[in-house]
Amino acid sequence: MSDKPDCKTLHASSLGRELVEDECKILASVMSIKQLKTGDILASRGDSNSTLYVLVDGKLDVYGESEGQEEKVYSMSKGECSGTRAFVDRHIRQATLKAVQPSTIYMLEPKDFETLLDSHPKIVYKVMRAIFRITHENLMKMNQETQQLSNYISKSGGRY
Repeated sequence: MSDKPDCKTLHASSLGRELVEDECKILASVMSIKQLKTGDILASRGDSNSTLYVLVDGKLDVYGESEGQEEKVYSMSKGECSGTRAFVDRHIRQATLKAVQPSTIYMLEPKDFETLLDSHPKIVYKVMRAIFRITHENLMKMNQETQQLSNYISKSGGRY
């Protein structure tokens, strides 16, 4: 296995969807790969690292905290990203990511990504647009789930 991400795999992810092949190759050149075994922790809630993660193979569960207890809140699918908030604003991690099976992760560090600003601003623009799109899709999903829960509680708006 190569020590740099595969362009076709990166393009298939939510992060690389808009990039053409040459742009994928350039972005891949500043990324790294991490292999996880079942049970490995990729990131922990409260960590201060700002790495952006792309799940390219395997499965990761996302754990948050509720009433002082760690609770699974989501299972990531192949091609999904995690860490957009930490990547953009250097905020501490709000969730723990744990491998449920052997997994391959592409990683992007802000300092490495920022090296592309002068030489490849179009790639930076497309990646930042992808991060915005990912964040927006997550927000829309959360709003929909909140509305469904509200409808369920108030027994309105359809089936419950």
